[in-house]
Amino acid sequence: MGRHNVFYFAREGAFNMFSHGFMSFAAIGITVACLLIMGTFSLVAVNANAMLEEMEAQNQMLAFVDKSLSEVEARALEKKLMEVNNVAKVTFISNEEAAAAFRSRYEDDELFQGLPDENFRHRFAVDLKDIGYMSKTKAALEAIPGIGEGNVSAYEDEAAGFITIRNVAGIVCVVLIAVLFVVSVFIIANTIKLTTFDRRDEIAIMKMVGATNGFIRWPFVYEGFLLGLFSAVTGFFLQWALYEAVARSVATNDTINLITIVPFSDMWTNVAVIFAVAGMLIGVGGSLSAIRKFLQV
Repeated sequence: MGRHNVFYFAREGAFNMFSHGFMSFAAIGITVACLLIMGTFSLVAVNANAMLEEMEAQNQMLAFVDKSLSEVEARALEKKLMEVNNVAKVTFISNEEAAAAFRSRYEDDELFQGLPDENFRHRFAVDLKDIGYMSKTKAALEAIPGIGEGNVSAYEDEAAGFITIRNVAGIVCVVLIAVLFVVSVFIIANTIKLTTFDRRDEIAIMKMVGATNGFIRWPFVYEGFLLGLFSAVTGFFLQWALYEAVARSVATNDTINLITIVPFSDMWTNVAVIFAVAGMLIGVGGSLSAIRKFLQV
């Protein structure tokens, strides 16, 4: 295709799109809905993964030492803790250090200022390599003599919840992308079929006078491209608005404000590129599917 034909094909594609305004609008609306569903589940998976990474970077399990052990005996357990699989780092905290940290945290509350150091136990802050194995690591730590069952604190439920959300969102996202992609291509293909059906006699005449398949096909390809592009742009801005609304709701809700939402500004370029590529693939794929049989004259 020569460069000078681009504007001709684009103009013809735009004319085809507006000649069936209602069907084009319906195709764009359905494609936007599909893109929004795909984008929403993808962003849920992204946020769940980000929260898991934050928990892995900051989360520590506390392994409390038996009260009968002296500080020297307690420190000797460090080597055994480091030998446990999935343990990245171990930090010993004496009862004096634990007491000082506790009093500093509640310095405005006189009730907690008089507690003796003996009320606090020696402990180890244990950093994990992979938060997904928290339960197994906790069980292994509790099996160490001097620690014992029930003496390791960990946020297992929270970690398991985020892992479940990430995995489910990831699986649903893949399935939805496949299903909704096919649905969107089908809708756009049927929209373009209306144009090709109306112009079937013209296409037949063009074929008989020697027009190439490419010359006939390109206006419809551009029509699908424009439908997909409009869908992508519309879907992107709706996704942005929806995401920001949810983020504000989470930030102002006291019951769920512990959840960290990744700012849309940190990933808008990736979202825009994905929406644009998906929209244009859907549009071009639908147009190629629609025009195929009409070229077999």
